[in-house]
Amino acid sequence: MSDTILILNGPNLNLLGLREPHIYGHETLADVEARCRSLATSLGLEIAFHQSNAEHQLIDWIHAYRIDAAGIVINPGAFTHTSIAILDALNACEVPIVECHISNVHRREDFRHHSYVSLAATAVMAGFGIHGYELAVRHIAYLRGAR
Repeated sequence: MSDTILILNGPNLNLLGLREPHIYGHETLADVEARCRSLATSLGLEIAFHQSNAEHQLIDWIHAYRIDAAGIVINPGAFTHTSIAILDALNACEVPIVECHISNVHRREDFRHHSYVSLAATAVMAGFGIHGYELAVRHIAYLRGAR
């Protein structure tokens, strides 16, 4: 098993800090990455951090890390509610999966209440802001120690 946690970000998360800051805050995806890398280093882990607006690219990264990663943290963005293909890729994983959402999706539009990704997730973080990513990294580190 690798010491690497794969952190994936779906569509429009490249605009974090710019897009709807009243919902998602002012911090950028680069800020999220820096915080996760710093935390992972302190835990003796590494981070592979990616963002794509393309569903197939997210699936390719999931496939690449599905067996040997320490775990996967995924914020699939709008693919949360639409992508059976991402669900299928996650179902093929042999590592812990933490679904992470910056906003509390259950306080938002009805269509955001359903997640295909949750069907494959070991845990779900929602509404913690970007701190949720750090909580997800800590949870994977905890699960690693529990094995």
